[in-house]
Amino acid sequence: MGLLALRRYLPYLRPYVRYMVIFLLAQLGSLAAAASIPKVIQYIIDGPITHHDFGHLVRFAGLLALIAGLEFALILLRRYFSGVASLHMETDLRNDLYAHLQSLQVSFHDNWQSGQLLSRAIADIGTVRRFVSFGLIWFIQIIVTFVVVLVLMAQLDWQLGLVVVLCMIPIAIASHIFQDKYRVIARRLQDLTGDMTTVIEEMATGVRIIKAFGRMPLMQRRFEEQGRTIRETSLQGITARAELWSEINFLPNLSLLAVLLLGGLNVIEGRLTIGGLVAFMSYVFMLTWPMDALGWVLSMSEECKTASERLNEVFDSRPEIADRPQARPLEHSRGRLEFRDVGFRYPNSNDWILRGLNLVVEPHETVGLVGRTGSGKTSLAYLAPRLYDVSEGAVLLDGIDVREITLRSLRSHIGFAFEDPILFSASVHENLVMGRPIVSDEELKRAIEMAQAGFVWDLPWGLETRVGEQGYTLSGGQRQRLALARAVLGSPPVLVLDDPLSSVDVHTESVIEEALSRVLEGVTGLLVVHRPSTLALADRVVLLDEGRVAASGTHAELMRTNALYRALLSQEYEEALA
Repeated sequence: MGLLALRRYLPYLRPYVRYMVIFLLAQLGSLAAAASIPKVIQYIIDGPITHHDFGHLVRFAGLLALIAGLEFALILLRRYFSGVASLHMETDLRNDLYAHLQSLQVSFHDNWQSGQLLSRAIADIGTVRRFVSFGLIWFIQIIVTFVVVLVLMAQLDWQLGLVVVLCMIPIAIASHIFQDKYRVIARRLQDLTGDMTTVIEEMATGVRIIKAFGRMPLMQRRFEEQGRTIRETSLQGITARAELWSEINFLPNLSLLAVLLLGGLNVIEGRLTIGGLVAFMSYVFMLTWPMDALGWVLSMSEECKTASERLNEVFDSRPEIADRPQARPLEHSRGRLEFRDVGFRYPNSNDWILRGLNLVVEPHETVGLVGRTGSGKTSLAYLAPRLYDVSEGAVLLDGIDVREITLRSLRSHIGFAFEDPILFSASVHENLVMGRPIVSDEELKRAIEMAQAGFVWDLPWGLETRVGEQGYTLSGGQRQRLALARAVLGSPPVLVLDDPLSSVDVHTESVIEEALSRVLEGVTGLLVVHRPSTLALADRVVLLDEGRVAASGTHAELMRTNALYRALLSQEYEEALA
């Protein structure tokens, strides 16, 4: 049952317990009002109508109107407060999921489709909320209604009550079979929805590639195939629900027929009054709508169960890169960076990217990392701010293992600019400060000046100009310079720059190199080099080969003494000119 799968998320309702108390009281009150109506009808038939007493008939009619008005008010309260509580729960749950996703290591996101995460954050949480606000209400309503109505039926005529109970047994069996079948359908449908979300997300982010290669028909076919699969799976669910609802609607009609025949016989023989029979029939009708809603509640509960399982797959993923219990903030950093006997391999991989690597970057020194593709340059850069953790050895900042420094403090001392200058669909100002609590105008202007990003003042709305999704309204060089300004904002003592000259033309390259020379002045720099011209910025060059430091020295020294370095630089220079 979805309620069991939901138990992990019910604590989210605790802060709103006052709403739930009002909801439950309104639920019980509305049920009591509904259950009292057949009894009033019984008294009317056996009393004023049988005795032709119009005065009492009017008073009983007024009582019925009063009960109906009370039931209306209680149902209104029930639905309002259940909706308020469930929406608060949805908001808190979605906030916690987003925070949890941000706390998870980069390797988690490497292995998950973004569409699957989106579908969990939006569709699955919405499914849980709908069950809490509607399915759970109806489930409670059905259970309480059955118990109350069966007790009242037994008081009127226990034999008729037994007939109704016997008619419910096939419904229970059919419901159990339906749950087993629908569970598989619901899981497949929600997974397929995540796959379709991925297709849409890839189309939106890769629209330039799709159009450039004329692959619109291919993407359209992929989307249509996903749509057809979802439709077929949805039709399987509709068929299963239709079969259950047909059985549920058919069996109560049989019980109604049996009650009418047996109850009529009891009235004829004097064991039951006409008013009692009408009241009993009214109670049977009261059970009809819960039975009719049972299929809907069961299908919703299985969807909720599946959604909860999918959410648990994310919540049960524990952050592997997190603050250790003994971790402390670093108040001040000189910027000495050391990689001590470092070994690294990506999660779920047996291939070592780095092994036995030793490297020291002294304060205010800029070290350029050179190597063939796959030599581990970028992986080494990722280890400094703990985007990944070492598999062996240690990375030290000022002699302290970075795992012993709180993440927030560590990353405030290390600025990072990626090879792909990622910008968000926000203003230039928001992209630069990235939510930093206090950034003075002087700091902001200094970072923009250092990164040679003064073009921002010429944008239509200056720093408040929105750059569009992934910053595609800007040129590649402009994005690179904004990413560089973001990295140096706050004057971090260590800068890690992963190929900051990727995908720019010769003119832009010279502009960014000038910006880099300013940025790297007075800080410790770790520079992943893919272009020979960038080596002029490095005080020392380190050649990586097969995950180790193969050579270290100035550019001139390595050109003179290392054949691999000469061959590598010659090849890259020829490729740059091509």
